[in-house]
Amino acid sequence: MKILMVCLGNICRSPLAHGVMQHLVEQEGLDWEVDSAGTGDWHVGQQPDRRSIAVAKKYGVDITYQRAQCFQADFFERYDRIYVMDNNNFRDVTALAKRDEDKAKVCMFLSHDIVPDPYFDEDQFEPVYHMIEKRCRELILELRK
Repeated sequence: MKILMVCLGNICRSPLAHGVMQHLVEQEGLDWEVDSAGTGDWHVGQQPDRRSIAVAKKYGVDITYQRAQCFQADFFERYDRIYVMDNNNFRDVTALAKRDEDKAKVCMFLSHDIVPDPYFDEDQFEPVYHMIEKRCRELILELRK
């Protein structure tokens, strides 16, 4: 299983989802690959936002090794599942799909809501972390079936 987490800049939400999912996958002993990307290229090559690094570290998850990358059309070939954090991410990613099979790989990370972008609100990093962690646990159960 190869999973990609996607948000806007690949420095806040998707690195947290990437790191939490990777951490849980390793705990479960699963041979899955997890990565993340952004739909924008402003932060390519940079570490995640310091606040994402801090909240992840608080819960024993290291995301300092990650570097932001921009979503590319060839990612459809590399990943089995592509989880996006909000409706704009969904629109931007599916716009790059060349086939229905590619579009079918893309879904919202939260099935009935968006993951709010905490970039402009320091107080949102903790709630976003917990939202992501809960959903990653659910996804592991769903994807193992």
